Amino acid sequence: MRPDVDDSDNEAFAAEAADRLAALPGVLAVTLGGSRAAGTARPDSDWDFAVYYRGGFDPASLRALGWPGEIFPIGGWGGGVFNGGAWLRADDRRVDVHYRDLDDVEHQLAEAQAGRFGIERLLFYLAGIPTYIVIAELALHRVLRGHLTRPDYPAALRETASRRWLGDALATLDYARTAHAARGHLADTAGAVAVAACQAAHAVLASRGEWVINEKTLIDRAGLRAIDGILADLGPDPVRLTAVVEQAEALIADIGAAASCGSRD
Repeated sequence: MRPDVDDSDNEAFAAEAADRLAALPGVLAVTLGGSRAAGTARPDSDWDFAVYYRGGFDPASLRALGWPGEIFPIGGWGGGVFNGGAWLRADDRRVDVHYRDLDDVEHQLAEAQAGRFGIERLLFYLAGIPTYIVIAELALHRVLRGHLTRPDYPAALRETASRRWLGDALATLDYARTAHAARGHLADTAGAVAVAACQAAHAVLASRGEWVINEKTLIDRAGLRAIDGILADLGPDPVRLTAVVEQAEALIADIGAAASCGSRD
């Protein structure tokens, strides 16, 4: 965004983009997400749109927008719930378009309401993404065109997600202790602690019934930033690395105990 662009210009762009995206074949709804929807955007923040379709969507139709950039096929981002998108430019604005299959979104909503979810790998994410991320988008993103369900956080999901994420975090640290710390593997141990911190943060936020869209502020929101101090003075010494794992485990166990109580409130 240019420094001289005001809110009215941004609203006009959002409206124009939504109209053009909604006109693409198969698209039933368009949302705006990210910092633009949350009201925390910086001048250089990108624009995160999602197109919701049913019965199929041809990403090539995005070429009709006239915005240059890279368009990925359905499933081009590894498959799963995060099933692809496009990185485009509209004049000097960076625009991301995500594809959302309504049949899959509705399936994941039913699963989340029953307390069931999966965890999928996605590039750039330490802990992976829970399949209920597409439900979080419904709850938090701004609907620009069409009609979408606006779900509350399911009570069953609060219980199962907080328990599973916390168990994963403690298991990650337990493995790191014997497989890496005991062998003096600094990088491996540090990586495991970082992953465990993200997993534990998911547990905390699930226990509160707070949706998660990405990992950018995950550790801060969960009150786990003290993990930085634990990792601040590492060296390839098995005794020191084992102590780091145990400190991380104690921090996560304390946070996890509080989270466990919160998920039953």
